Amino acid sequence: MSIKLKTPEEIEKMRIAGKLAAEVLEMIESYVKPGISTGELDKICHKHIVNVQKAIPANIGYHGYQHTSCISINDVVCHGIPNFEKKIKDGDILNIDVTVIKDGYHGDTSKMYIAGKPTVTGEKLCQVTQNSLYEAIKIIKPGIRLKEIGKTIQKYVEKFGFSSVREYCGHGIGKVYHDEPQVLHYDADDGGVILKPGMTFTIEPMVNTGDWRTRTMKDGWTVKTKDHGLSAQYEHTILVTENGVEVLTLRSNEDFPRIIEH
Repeated sequence: MSIKLKTPEEIEKMRIAGKLAAEVLEMIESYVKPGISTGELDKICHKHIVNVQKAIPANIGYHGYQHTSCISINDVVCHGIPNFEKKIKDGDILNIDVTVIKDGYHGDTSKMYIAGKPTVTGEKLCQVTQNSLYEAIKIIKPGIRLKEIGKTIQKYVEKFGFSSVREYCGHGIGKVYHDEPQVLHYDADDGGVILKPGMTFTIEPMVNTGDWRTRTMKDGWTVKTKDHGLSAQYEHTILVTENGVEVLTLRSNEDFPRIIEH
């Protein structure tokens, strides 16, 4: 497995792409309300990336996909297709996932939104999922095994009786959208990968209230929980630094450090 280490110039481009991706998620926040359609939210994200950021939405045309974002509601684990018929309801939890290409480099990130008044379970699931991502980011530094990320996430979410999805994973990223290594979100074989400075990849735990198993719908994209339980996901693109980690897609409203040094 050849994992590309980024040069200082490439890292600078990754920072810019990451910042733009984070901005899209900040911008869309105020629009997420009961009654709006996922198609409308997608259209707003598209206009912002293309017209305001002068960047490229990476998802359009990717394996034939036709939308800027993936919007996954309630029991949809990932790859929910935006739709003008699909209106958001009070208490829904939804993940909006966007990837921006700027100057040839990708920034990939997602977060959960709660429409209207949250349910107790929905709110807790979102909180635990975000914290599991943070717990994983905190341990990153050169010299550790890649599998420590998944081990940390699985251990954390299982404390709350939740489960970490196994069929989907994070990935290396840079000029290439989905690159090596695969970043699994449970304790699994990592092929012996050791983290090195200059590696950039996404960590994107998908956490279910019930069983971790999933099913794919007839459209070939939409993935749902097998047991119809709720699912949540948060994603950041990160850089392994000389002595820790830098979060390339950190949003301005996040209570989390951009750089952690060990």
